[in-house]
Amino acid sequence: MKIGIPKEIKNNENRVGMTPAGVSELIKHGHEVYVQHTAGEGSGFSDEEYKAVGASILPTIEETYAVADMIVKVKEPIAPEYPLVKRGQLLFTYFHFACDRELTEAMIASGGICLAYETVQLNNGALPLLIPMSEVAGRMAIVNGSYYLQKTKGGKGKLICGVPGVKPAKVLVLGGGVVGEAAARVAAGMGANVIITDISLPRLRQLEMELPTNVATLYSSRHNIEKELADVDIVVGSVLIPGDITPHLITRDMLKKMEPGTVLVDVAIDQGGCFETSRPTTHSEPVYTVDGIIHYAVANIPGAVPNTSTLALTNATLRYALALADKGWQQACREDPALYRGLNIVEGQVTFKAVADVFGLLFDPVVL
Repeated sequence: MKIGIPKEIKNNENRVGMTPAGVSELIKHGHEVYVQHTAGEGSGFSDEEYKAVGASILPTIEETYAVADMIVKVKEPIAPEYPLVKRGQLLFTYFHFACDRELTEAMIASGGICLAYETVQLNNGALPLLIPMSEVAGRMAIVNGSYYLQKTKGGKGKLICGVPGVKPAKVLVLGGGVVGEAAARVAAGMGANVIITDISLPRLRQLEMELPTNVATLYSSRHNIEKELADVDIVVGSVLIPGDITPHLITRDMLKKMEPGTVLVDVAIDQGGCFETSRPTTHSEPVYTVDGIIHYAVANIPGAVPNTSTLALTNATLRYALALADKGWQQACREDPALYRGLNIVEGQVTFKAVADVFGLLFDPVVL
């Protein structure tokens, strides 16, 4: 199979779809890999490293798409890439269709096969291709939240860990999944007082046992969340419904219950966001303020640490990319239910129910 790895062109997205080590494995399996010139540069991987393992370097994104049977990316295609997707071409990347009608309609029109990292799901409900980036995003949520808590950045002027005789900051984490747990661990490690919420009592019991003693668990309800807002300093939104739009756990009216300079970090912005007042931001313009509350809603948080993120992502995606390349997408999905669940759009048909429901489109599950 001919596999293309284009350079990411989303704002400040420095990750790349695969490391040279991953490319080496694909080539050992007999596949041809075409990497766009400087695609890996932002993550610390040179063209020479890709060439050394047998990849071909192409000068443009157009040539990379044109030659490939399968495109391996990090983020969803953006508007300049829409015309480049060919009918029957497999795109293996993050899509997050449920919050982007334009992207959904463009991929339907393209006739491509869209296999989304974020909906590849094991039988136990785990999301193996979302986990590594969730771990990065959860950690970065606290790093960035504490940064914008500084007075010089518009925050309350609090040090997240406090000092002897002065209380540390209070951090509220909404959602006890991979992102939430990672955020709670980092915040606790930095010395904050942390509250983590979830609607699953078994999950709360697990978190209670595994997290440090400065993390308290709380059942997630509007009443309970509202009670915590009066003196909270950082709120991390990390709720995820695989492939579907995220519910708003904090409304515009609830902002009035918070002190000016409180920081909201919306890690769920790729799926629409946990906060009613959230809108996607970029690394070049990461924050904005609504009613005195700072909102950080960068849609590709792990892109700020691309070397770590690309290594972690390739570790997770490589086995699936090899299966798709070795067997073809139909046979690979037939043999692996997790990959089958990753199919969102197949040659013009919406094959993932949550995406179809959000936009009122016909749900047409693919039969293999």
